[in-house]
Amino acid sequence: MAIVMGTAGHIDHGKTTLIKALTGINCDRLVEEKKRGITIELGFAYLDLDPKTRISIIDVPGHEKFVKNMVAGAAGIDFVLLVIAADEGIMPQTKEHLEICSLLGIKYGLVVLTKIDLVDPEWLELVQEDVKTYLQSTFLENAPLIPVSAHTGQGLEDLKQAIATQVKKAIKIRDFDLFRLPIDRVFSIKGHGTVVTGTTVSGKIKTGEEVCLYPKKEHAKIRSLQVHTQDKEVAQAGERTALNLQGIDKDKIERGDIVARPNTLFPDLTWTVRLFYLSSAPRPLKHRTEVHFHHGSKEVLARIYFLEKDEVKPGEQVLAQVRFPEPMVGVFGDRFVIRSFSPLRTIGGGLILDPMATHLKRRSPDLSFFEQIEKLEPRELILNNLHRAKTKGLSFAELVVKTGLKTKVLDKELQKLASQKKIFLFEREEKRYLIKEVFLELAEDLIKFIQKFHQKHPLAEGITKSELFSSWGKEYPDKLVETLLNYLQQNQKIKNIKAVISLFSHQVSLGQENQKKIERLYKLIAEAKMTPPMIKEIIKVTGWNDKQVYELLGLLVKEQKLVQVNENFYLSAQSFLELKTKLKDYFSQNQDLTPKDFKTLTGLSRKYSIPLLEFLDKAKITMRVGDKRVLRTKID
Repeated sequence: MAIVMGTAGHIDHGKTTLIKALTGINCDRLVEEKKRGITIELGFAYLDLDPKTRISIIDVPGHEKFVKNMVAGAAGIDFVLLVIAADEGIMPQTKEHLEICSLLGIKYGLVVLTKIDLVDPEWLELVQEDVKTYLQSTFLENAPLIPVSAHTGQGLEDLKQAIATQVKKAIKIRDFDLFRLPIDRVFSIKGHGTVVTGTTVSGKIKTGEEVCLYPKKEHAKIRSLQVHTQDKEVAQAGERTALNLQGIDKDKIERGDIVARPNTLFPDLTWTVRLFYLSSAPRPLKHRTEVHFHHGSKEVLARIYFLEKDEVKPGEQVLAQVRFPEPMVGVFGDRFVIRSFSPLRTIGGGLILDPMATHLKRRSPDLSFFEQIEKLEPRELILNNLHRAKTKGLSFAELVVKTGLKTKVLDKELQKLASQKKIFLFEREEKRYLIKEVFLELAEDLIKFIQKFHQKHPLAEGITKSELFSSWGKEYPDKLVETLLNYLQQNQKIKNIKAVISLFSHQVSLGQENQKKIERLYKLIAEAKMTPPMIKEIIKVTGWNDKQVYELLGLLVKEQKLVQVNENFYLSAQSFLELKTKLKDYFSQNQDLTPKDFKTLTGLSRKYSIPLLEFLDKAKITMRVGDKRVLRTKID
């Protein structure tokens, strides 16, 4: 099991020196860091406690200007080593680092008093008492306090034993299997290409896999990877990881981007959060205040919109929405930190409740859901999220992000809910779901739409599938409409015959007026024999609209009284029978038929003869060979 230990503490209190004394690794890697003697960027090391236990160590900067790097390092650590110099005691960044660790949900740690070789025993005792008093009511209240000198080696063995004990307490069950690696460094190596580094916060990845860099959604492939500078095939949660990426230039990547698998994270401009405002904050925080927002290794400016009040007092918590100038990716349950715009200092942080949020208004019914969201069982968490998604539904990948559930747990719950008809799967490839209430509301609305169609078009068998999709269905995914139609058909609510949709009980009812119309229409066409009026002529003669004419014609075709030659030309069945008799007699004496022969045979003009010849081909009675027709099938 991979364990991450992070350092925290004021500048020049000996964090980097202590890590070097423990591991032999100098975490200051930049020339400027070595020159100035302070840590600017994150440093990394590892400590082997025994042959089977290696822990990752993240050494974070202590200087106020570099707190953003401290936040990036603290995200994802299991326990903290709070370093306090015995000759100075608790200092401003000691307090701020402790607050950041608390805001990021760190629950375990050790307290190390460094530089004890610089103070006498009486002073050391006073500092120890002072530190214990300050740490009361914090997560380090009962943490071991170990005096150490990195220069003389005093206390180092005690510290290693304390770290070993802490490892057993601090082991997290890292079962959230969505792979994520927040990038804290990006560079290129000659002959190898682009390299990104970070601490894998969840899931695992292996060499050869395709990855996506969010939020820009740039794709790449893992050429090779390292864990603690050693070549590996697999990197997992809690491990310090370097990925050599193929197919992407380093200029397209920046610190704060997140490496994950394709289609597993969803960039958004708005998050719903629970905000904890520090009691040490100097003044109330106003609605719509702009802040420095830290999540993982990313820092952006953002605005905080309160959902319950106009300001938050120090020590209070509140539901809020964070709106970003650029898309961000997060997961339910992730932690974040906010710092004031000016002066720059940590003032709060909290928990992501919805990383794909819609804009909420005060007094929104959704607020009650967010008030209790952290206490909900997986089943209720899934159902509530699907209820809020309404007709859009949610895919499996979106539900992972919005619930923070392990994929096996989520899949099992979804299967249960689907078998109980609490939810409906309507898109199998994406595994997209809709909650029962919304699904049934849509089904009922679809039935009402078909009812209205029947009322408006009493002579029509039903609405064509294509017309339904382009009218009622245009607001919804095609696969959702298909699922609804299948559901209604299975439950004998509708009929779907030759892509014509109607209510299950629907029957065409002519009525006396329409009966007269249909008789008149048939007479118009039948009496004209081979030269019936075209649609425009029928409309002109009758005064009916085109929809009425087509509906009546459709009924006559269904009753086999008419034959539809094309969309404008209908022939009586009797006339068509007479035409087939003529053709039968003709082909008994001839091998082929030219357009001129057909004109002579029927006495028809080009207006009628060309459509009829094309229809005969389509009906597979004749077949065109060059400019001639030959008989394709025996004419009955």
